Amino acid sequence: MSDNFQIRAQDPDSEARRATLHTRRGPVETPVFMPVGTQAAVKTMTADEVRQTGSSIILANTYHLMLRPGVELISEAGGIHQFMNWNGPILTDSGGFQVFSLSSIRKVRETGVEFRSHHDGRKMELTPESAIDLQTGYQSDIMMPLDELAGFDTSRQAQRAAAERTIRWLDRTVAHFQSVKESTLTPGMLFGIAQGGFDTAFRSEQAKLTASRDVDGFSIGGLSVGETKAELFEMLDASLAGLPVQRPRYLMGVGSPEDLWEAVSRGVDMFDCVHPTRIARRGALFTRDGRVNITAARFRRVFEPFDEQCDCYMCQNFSAAYVHHLFRAGEMLAQRLASIHNLRFMHWITESMRQAISDGDFSRLRDEFLARYTRVDERVTQEQRERWRNSRDQKLRRAPR
Repeated sequence: MSDNFQIRAQDPDSEARRATLHTRRGPVETPVFMPVGTQAAVKTMTADEVRQTGSSIILANTYHLMLRPGVELISEAGGIHQFMNWNGPILTDSGGFQVFSLSSIRKVRETGVEFRSHHDGRKMELTPESAIDLQTGYQSDIMMPLDELAGFDTSRQAQRAAAERTIRWLDRTVAHFQSVKESTLTPGMLFGIAQGGFDTAFRSEQAKLTASRDVDGFSIGGLSVGETKAELFEMLDASLAGLPVQRPRYLMGVGSPEDLWEAVSRGVDMFDCVHPTRIARRGALFTRDGRVNITAARFRRVFEPFDEQCDCYMCQNFSAAYVHHLFRAGEMLAQRLASIHNLRFMHWITESMRQAISDGDFSRLRDEFLARYTRVDERVTQEQRERWRNSRDQKLRRAPR
């Protein structure tokens, strides 16, 4: 365990804190949102455009990069940073969530996970040890251990078994990571992942077990997988109760603006999610009042910026009418500009949080944001998630076997 996390300010009325996470490629100020560059790219954007939105750290995915282009090619290119021209820190997910998503073409065993590539049908395997070897090959700055995720609709028995296996895999991961560190001059960090399903007592127990391992920080996994927001935060509270405050806490896969405020007030430091850029590519843009669809007819003759308070490239250079036209015309530039806007909005939120925590004003700012921001109906969110899953499952069914 390294001394890489410094808490610089604590909100007097909540658990929110401002801190600095020191990585081998520079400091990361928290709270922080990490854009998702699954396949070494944030969809539609260059690394420089991602950087200009205010991004200091991004996420890439071990599973997808393992399949294509492969760790050998990335190593030959000089590592993932050199490969994609990103000079800041990169956190890599181990692929546990993606394996969970591939339920029809994978088998979980104690040794690891066997699955078939959804690209060409090759039989492949991920183990706790190979996941670390892959991330070391990518030259990841923050590595995640292989974990097993049980969905919201699985039995309590299955959720318990998955969480217990995650701990056993973490022990193997830590042992292998130590051997890797001995042969590496500047090793990255290793976080543990606390699972636990949807039983509060068991979640707290699993968090305590994760906290007892020799890791640099903690990820909270297995949430935002079909449960309601109330259930999500109930489980988050249970996990946080078992984690020490001295190390960073990372809530995996959660990225709605309102959720960041709620989670930071509970003591979460780091977030990642495809949500801001995924909905941007469909024309849904964040504002202080909630999500707005730029494809709506009312924007056809709005020749002012979409959001005059926003300092992103889209709002500073183009009218709402022009962006509306781009979406209606099916131009790829529309997706690019919208992604820039939504990422900038997420970073504006975390920048505001950090300043408010330093000023002792976080709780007031949180309450003002949440009172003004119109949340998307949870039923709509669930329907959108189900459509995405159905689309993904159809692709998997067509994948080579």
